[in-house]
Amino acid sequence: MKIVTVVGARPQFIKAASGSRALRKKHEEILVHTGQHHDENMSEVFFREMEIPTPDYSLGIAGGTHGEMTGRMLMEIEKVLLKEQPDGVLLYGDTNSTVAGALAAVKLHIPVIHVEAGNRLGTMDSPEEINRILTDHCSSLLLCATQDAKDKLAKENLGDKAHVVGNIMYDSFLHFANKPWENPEIIGLDGKPITVPEEFYYMTCHRQENTFSDEPLTEILAAMNSLDAPTIYAVHPRNHDRAIRVVKNNGFDNIILTEPVKYSDSVQLVSRAKKVVTDSGGLQCEAFYAGVQCVLVMDYVVWPETMVANRNQLAKPDRKDILEKLAAEQYIDPAYKPFGDGHAAEKITDLITEFFENRK
Repeated sequence: MKIVTVVGARPQFIKAASGSRALRKKHEEILVHTGQHHDENMSEVFFREMEIPTPDYSLGIAGGTHGEMTGRMLMEIEKVLLKEQPDGVLLYGDTNSTVAGALAAVKLHIPVIHVEAGNRLGTMDSPEEINRILTDHCSSLLLCATQDAKDKLAKENLGDKAHVVGNIMYDSFLHFANKPWENPEIIGLDGKPITVPEEFYYMTCHRQENTFSDEPLTEILAAMNSLDAPTIYAVHPRNHDRAIRVVKNNGFDNIILTEPVKYSDSVQLVSRAKKVVTDSGGLQCEAFYAGVQCVLVMDYVVWPETMVANRNQLAKPDRKDILEKLAAEQYIDPAYKPFGDGHAAEKITDLITEFFENRK
């Protein structure tokens, strides 16, 4: 079968690294990169490092409002689908690229396959939540990372299309975590290489609610600056100026600002960190996989499976709250593995094969 896969953002590249490798053993894949993450460190580096196949189509669509971006993607993906006439469209996650691919495909009566289906925050204030719901309801095959996601789909009368396969990001995490850490490339915002300290905390922070002004980011960094070891803060490109200003104006000398890091370096930083503070849906899972305690600076639970025994805790962008959560001790139950066994990509491919065989 011919499958068009649409990706556009860093978390999707990580998933596609494992997904494409398994899918291409049984099917023809046409890879479309919308360009949603177009920065060198956010896109091209990932494709090279993770040995993701070169995209067959690079649409170069980035920037603008949600409506502008999604509309342009919808138009261009539709052109690709009309040209390629695929049997199905494979989508990952919850980005504008995802919902644009779903809308383009379903209007052309092409089956939509959604990996990471059923995840819900429980609020329509989140653009990603809207993308997830629309994509799931456009889909013919729903592939869930956890049982909780499948249960949520059943409440929306989508349970018959849903299957639990595990989290495909766990596949990629294990692949890189088990490799030796050779030649790390940690570059400061001044362009100079960073030597990773023996002990450190690791942080990412990019969501609008935490970076729309200096105040929330100042509170988060104030907490990190007061800790007993430096914090490595990998800064999203759009937050460079604000991060530099907040650190400089407040004299935060225990914060190491870096460019976004390669995935293999991020896996190693997470695994070696004392603790992790983030607002990233993917990084909190990676901390969970590594057994490293995480504090999630968000208003909503993203992965309820991680919110056990203080392994992952919600915090406000408030210095006191973050420090209180970091001070709590976690407990790890080695038998608790809600994200599967690291073979989600193979299960996804088998279910796709079965789906199309049953349609004949």
